[in-house]
Parts: sequence; C-alpha cells; structure tokens
Amino acid sequence: MLPYTLELSLPYMSAELPGIGGILRASPEDFIVEEVPLYAAQGDGQHLYVNLTKVGLTTKEVATQLERLFGLKKGDASFAGMKDKRARTTQTFSLSVGHKPAAFAESAASQIEANLPVTVNWVRFHANKLRPGHLLGNRFHIRITSLALPADVALARASAIVDRIRARGLPNFFGPQRLGENGANVRDGWAVLHGERGKRDRWLQRFLISAYQSYLCNRYLARRLDTGAFDHLIDGDVAKKYATGGMFDVVDAAVEQPRYVAQEIGFTAPLYGPKMWQAKAAAGELEAAILREAHGALDDFGRAHVEGTRRLGRLLVSDLEIAADGESVVAGFMLRKGAFATTVLRELMKVDSHALSMVDEDNEDNGDE
Repeated sequence: MLPYTLELSLPYMSAELPGIGGILRASPEDFIVEEVPLYAAQGDGQHLYVNLTKVGLTTKEVATQLERLFGLKKGDASFAGMKDKRARTTQTFSLSVGHKPAAFAESAASQIEANLPVTVNWVRFHANKLRPGHLLGNRFHIRITSLALPADVALARASAIVDRIRARGLPNFFGPQRLGENGANVRDGWAVLHGERGKRDRWLQRFLISAYQSYLCNRYLARRLDTGAFDHLIDGDVAKKYATGGMFDVVDAAVEQPRYVAQEIGFTAPLYGPKMWQAKAAAGELEAAILREAHGALDDFGRAHVEGTRRLGRLLVSDLEIAADGESVVAGFMLRKGAFATTVLRELMKVDSHALSMVDEDNEDNGDE
C-alpha cells in the first residue's frame, strides 16, 4: 500500500489569469488530430503506407481490420502512434504486403474505403515498416464548447493566456489519463515496483510503472514552477537543445540562461531509473528530494528492469492560435510526440481535471532522451 498521500493537483503557469471553462469533445468533430510524420514515404518498397482519417474506431481496431482485409498476419499492419476513438484523427498505417506493382496501391485504397468506415487520403510504398514513435508529433484543432462566459470575453481571456504560453512555455506535464482515475495507475505502479502486484501481463506492468514515473515527473515540474525555478536554469541541470536534441550538463546556469530565454535550450525532467542521465549540484538535489519524499529509490526501478530516462521539462507551443467561432473557442497547435494536448487545454480552460481525463491521448513514449 502506498505509504503517502498522492498529490495529484498541479499548479498553473498562468495562475493569476482566469480560464474560460467549457467542455471538450461535445462531438468527435470538435477534437481533430493530424499525425505529423517523421519522414515521407519514398514511393517504393514492400510496405504500403496508408494515410487515412477515422472516427469512432481505435487505431488497433483499424489495424486489425486492415490485416483481415489483405490476409496479413497479426502485426503486419503497424502504426507510429495510437489515436483517440472519440475524435476525428488522421494517421498513417504501414502494411507489410511485399513487393507489388504500382497499380496495387490504387486498388488497395479502393478496397479499404469499400470495406472500412474510413477516408483514405493517400497510399504510397516505402522501404521500412512503421514503428511506434516514428512520428514527429501531432497537430491539433480543438473546439471548446459550453463556455462559462460569452465567446468574446472568453477569447479575450484566452488571448492573454496564449501570450503567456508563447513567452514562457508550459511545464511538460503528463496528462491525467496516464495517472488513472484518482491516481489509480500510480498506486498500482508503486505496488508493482514493491512486489505487491502480480506481473503476469508485462505490458500492463510496464505501463503502470510508467504511470508512477509520470507522477514523480509531474511533482518535479510542479516544484520548479512553485519555487520560481521554471523560468531559469539551475546549476547541474541536464539541458537539451530544442533544434537538435543534444543534451549536456549545465555547469554554470548564468552562462546558459540567455539560450534558455531565447528558447534554444530547455531543462529536462527525470523519469526515474538507475540508468537515467542524473542531474548534478542543485538540480540533482531537487531530483533526489522529490524521490525521497515519495519514499522511493532508483534501485526500485532497477529491480523492475526499468532504466529511466529524461523528458524536456519546458513545452514550447509557439504556434498556438485561438479564435472565436460562434459560441465556441477553437485552439490550434502542434506538439512533439510525448506531449499532451491536455497540458495546453488545462491552462486555457482551468477546469476540473476529470473533464480533461476523458481525452484519450495517452499513446506516446514517456521520454525523449
């Protein structure tokens, strides 16, 4: 049994700015997600890439139906990331069909649209199979309805928050769905680490442990925001370059701070494990304090064969745009893989976390080291 009380509430970066309230996903068309590919299909190879738009189906359901349609084995239809069932989502699947004539692609598109309730946008061959994580990120177009105030007032409030987000970024929090209802996944993850829960389903056990890691990461980010250490680097931080992904130890925070302000680099947050790149000096002390307060140790993760990694602590959303549309507010933005749209939406709406937990976007890898 977890030996302490979970703290699931998270601070707002724009706490003094009132939110707009509202609800998400009154209909699937209110939550539009478009996958941003990591690379383009080259036009030849033994894997048929199918880009399609779906509503009312999970990604795994579509993959299974594609395998049946083309007589493929389980796992021959693959994808870069799972997408929400209760949204209009566009993503690419790869089908391991072998080398086929060019005409096969066109006929395959017709077969898919005739047998699956989806829209095929394009088909193209490529040399390699899509794997989980083979995406740059996702582009969102989200309508917030049932606002707590008139749309023009809501737009003015949201605009002030957007300006703040563009200038400062956001703590790269994990969304509430990862943690489970009232933190149920976190408690179960702790139980797995400490031998209080069976380990028959390896995928489930790994997911639950990742929920516990995510909770600790959120507490680390909340602490930095609460103590004023979100807008500046700390000596010993492990920093990451936004453009290239290169990581390095921050020996002198004052020297590196101009690059942080220019949004060229960001600090990284811990996803605890014995093989993660550990912070040093003051940043290392903060990491250790968060784990110690949770009655945890790096060896707990090592015994479960979880190595640990790091995650960018500051989420940049420089392309965030909002507009009023009738009695709703519409937000558009792109996020790199691993980031949660609800992190942006919670800042705009400032509603109960339960309203956000209904969004099914928990489908990417934890870290980005």
